[in-house]
Amino acid sequence: MEKPWLKRYPPGVPEEIDPAALPTLVALLEQACARHADRIAFFSLGAALTYRELERQSAAFAAWLQSIGVAKGDRVALMLPNLLQFPVALLGILRAGCVAVPCNPLYTPRELAQQLADAHATVIVALENFAHTLEAALPQTTIRHVVITSVGELLGPLKGRAVDFVLRHVKKSVPAWRLPAAIRFSAALAAGRRRGFHPVEVVADDLAFLQYTGGTTGVAKGAMLTHGNVAANVAQAHAWVSGMLHEGEELVLTALPLYHIFALTANLFTFLRLGARNLLIANARDIASLVKAWRKHPVTVITGVNTLFNALLEHPAFARLDFAPLKVSLGGGMAVHSAVAARWKAVTGVPLLQAYGLTEASPAVTVDPLDLPEFNGSIGLPLPSTELVIRDDAGRNLPLGQIGELCVRGPQVMRGYWQRPDETALVFHADGFLRTGDLGYIDAEGFVYLVDRKKDVILVSGFNVYPNEVEEAAMLHPGVREAAAIGVPDARSGEAVKLFVVRKDMSLDAAALLTHCRTVLAPYKVPRYVEFCDSLPHTAVGKVLRRALREHRS
Repeated sequence: MEKPWLKRYPPGVPEEIDPAALPTLVALLEQACARHADRIAFFSLGAALTYRELERQSAAFAAWLQSIGVAKGDRVALMLPNLLQFPVALLGILRAGCVAVPCNPLYTPRELAQQLADAHATVIVALENFAHTLEAALPQTTIRHVVITSVGELLGPLKGRAVDFVLRHVKKSVPAWRLPAAIRFSAALAAGRRRGFHPVEVVADDLAFLQYTGGTTGVAKGAMLTHGNVAANVAQAHAWVSGMLHEGEELVLTALPLYHIFALTANLFTFLRLGARNLLIANARDIASLVKAWRKHPVTVITGVNTLFNALLEHPAFARLDFAPLKVSLGGGMAVHSAVAARWKAVTGVPLLQAYGLTEASPAVTVDPLDLPEFNGSIGLPLPSTELVIRDDAGRNLPLGQIGELCVRGPQVMRGYWQRPDETALVFHADGFLRTGDLGYIDAEGFVYLVDRKKDVILVSGFNVYPNEVEEAAMLHPGVREAAAIGVPDARSGEAVKLFVVRKDMSLDAAALLTHCRTVLAPYKVPRYVEFCDSLPHTAVGKVLRRALREHRS
C-alpha cells in the first residue's frame, strides 16, 4: 500500500518496529527497573518512588494476589486517581498474569456495577474517597476481594497521616463507607512481601487490559488489549520520540488520569521505557496545585487535552513558570484548538503538537513529528508499522485528499471486544483494518487531518459520552417522555452535552432533571444544557434524527 508519510518521517525513525524485542509489559518493567534502579520513577504529592522500589512493591502486590488464589487471566479492577498506588498495583496485576480493568473513580454505583459485572472482576483496588460508590455497587458484581487505600498511604507515615487527616476531617472529602471485609493496601503489600512472589510466564498474546469504551449504541465494551498490543504501541512511540527525548533524562507531567488509555500508554509505559521521572497529578482540575507542582520540577514533557492546556494558560501564575527545560507538548483525546496552540507557543516557546488514537488501538495511531516548528492542524503521521487507509461506506480505499473513514491496521490494534463477537465483527473489515468511526483525509505529504466523527459520540474533555446512555438516564425520570442527546461546542471542554426533552410532566424543569441525571451519570456525562420541545425529529422507522438536532442547535 502507498505510504506517503514515510518520506516525512523525522530522521532516525524506522519504517517498522520489532514487536519481539520487548514483547510484554512485564518485560518492559523488568528492563526499566534493572537499568534505572536508583532513579526516581514517580513523584506524587511530595513523595518519590524509585524504580527499585517500584519493582519491589509491585512484586509484593503480585504476591498478595497469588496468596488469595487469583490466577493468571483473572480480572482485577483499579479505581484510583494518579497516586503512587496506581503504578504499584497495576504493575503487580500484570506481573501476576492478571488482566487489569481500569475504572473511572467518578462512576456512579450503576456505572461501576455494570463494568465490574461485565468484566467478571474478582478483586478491586479503590481509593477510600470513592469507597461509598463501591459499597453501593458491590452486590451487583462478582468482586470477592476489596483493597482500600488512602491518598496518604504511600507518602510516608508522618506526611501520609497529615494528608489523610486533612482530607477526612477538614476537607471532608471521604464520604462514610462500610466494607468490613476490605483490606488496606499497605497490609496487602506486607502480606505479599512475607509470602514472596512466584514469577508467572506472560507472553505477548496474553490479555493485559480490558479497557472499557463504547460505540453509538452506548453499551460499554471492554477492548481486549494484549501485552503485545500495548508493548508494540510503546515501541512505536519510543521509536518516534527517541530523536528528541533521551533515556534517563526526561521528566513527564502526568495530569491526565492513568485509567484513561492515553495517559496509560503515553505517560506510564512509554516513559517507563525511557527511564524517565513521572510527576503524577492527582487532581488535574486543581490548576493552582498543578502549577505549584510544575514549579518544583524541571518538566520536559507534558501531554494533555485541549481543556487542560487552555486552563493552564488562563491561570495567572502559569506564564511565570520556567519553560526552558520543556521539549515536548502533546495534545490528544480531543482536537487541539488553533487559538490555544498559538497561545501555548507564545507563552512557553514550545509548539503544541497533536496525536490521534482510540482505545481499540492501544491507543496511538498518528503523531505529529516532534520537530514540527508550528501547529499545523493535522493529527500527524502514522506511526511505524501502522497502516492507515481512508475508505468510503462501501469499504473501498479512497485516494489522497478525499474524505472518508480512517481505518487502521497494525500490531497495536486490539484483539476484539470482551465477550462481544458481534460488536467485534462490526468494527473490522475482512482484511483486518479497524474502522475508527472518524472521518478525515491524508494529504500529499502523508499528514492526516480529521474532519468529523462518523459516530454520534460526544467528546467532553477527551472522554467519550454516548448519547444513548444519557438518553436512557433521562428517561428514567418519570416526567420525561422522550429524550435525545447531542454534543455542542464548548470553550472549556471542547464539547458539552445538550439534551432535548419531550416532557410527560409539564411541571418538570431543567434543574430537577439535571439533579436526577447526576444520580445515574458520572459528572462529565451530565448534560450542560436542556431544551424542552413539543416533539423530536424522527426517521420513517422512528429513530431520532440527531443530525437534525445538531443543525437546530445553532
